Amino acid sequence: MSSLLRSLTDLPLSRTGINRNYAARLPENALADMAAEPETRVVVIRSRRALASGASLRLVAGTDIDTDQLLGYLGHTLQDAADAPAGTTVLLAVEPDDAPEREGAEWLDLRASGDALSARDADLLTESMALVNWHAGYAFCPKCGADTRNDHSGWARRCDNGHELFPRTDPAVIVLVLDDADRLLLGSNALWENNRYSLLAGFVEAGESFEQAVIREVEEESGITVTDPRYLGSQPWPFPRSLMVGFEARVASGTDPAALRPDGEEILDLRWFTRDQLRDQNSGLLLPGRTSIARALIESWLAADGGSTLDDRTEDLYPVAR
Repeated sequence: MSSLLRSLTDLPLSRTGINRNYAARLPENALADMAAEPETRVVVIRSRRALASGASLRLVAGTDIDTDQLLGYLGHTLQDAADAPAGTTVLLAVEPDDAPEREGAEWLDLRASGDALSARDADLLTESMALVNWHAGYAFCPKCGADTRNDHSGWARRCDNGHELFPRTDPAVIVLVLDDADRLLLGSNALWENNRYSLLAGFVEAGESFEQAVIREVEEESGITVTDPRYLGSQPWPFPRSLMVGFEARVASGTDPAALRPDGEEILDLRWFTRDQLRDQNSGLLLPGRTSIARALIESWLAADGGSTLDDRTEDLYPVAR
């Protein structure tokens, strides 16, 4: 059966609003020098949430930030906005949890609100969270155990023994598994409520291609053999450092879709769903939140028959897992 699914574009956390401008990171003391410029703006993070105003980041002047809190250079903006014209330099700062509260402060969570952000703000906050999480995990050198310090304006860490570390990303595949009846396979993870379902997913192993990982992960988690994995799109998922790579795959010829076998450790339940079953407002299902690539993949499959998608439903009528 040929696919009706198109490659995904404009995924919530894959939208581009920033030029990362690699060369600007390199000069010594670049962060402090850029912060001293009156036009520079800063994304402020506290407890892994961003200073915000409603559904927008609240950017702070670089001159109003303690230089000890500066963590990295994020880039410069690409389009004019009310709070920053195109070409504005944007830095990242992390405030301690016990810092005095800012007047009128609101704090925004990327996982819950990423889909509601502008392309610029989604790009900035995704980049920010990736850097914050990476720096938090590499205070010590994994090669020699020495303390490390910030380098290259937040894009490296270096220890006194000269070892240089760079941010890493862990790729993971996430899969729309379809059978010959065009039903969708969803699983319930052991850590979730028993009515929450999502696509099968897992990390890519050493020496493994994305396509090999799709086939292995689906077989491990469901007992089902799939074939012909087809790439649909990707987006970063900095919780703490994943890159989610979306695929579609079909049940292999000769494989019985009814022979589902949850692994019993990570996946406790597996079910095939028709589009009408997922559209049922009274199903009680909890499904992936709007920021996730899982949600976008499910929406793409639902839309392929020309019918309604989950986004056509109001949130209070159709519960969605965040």
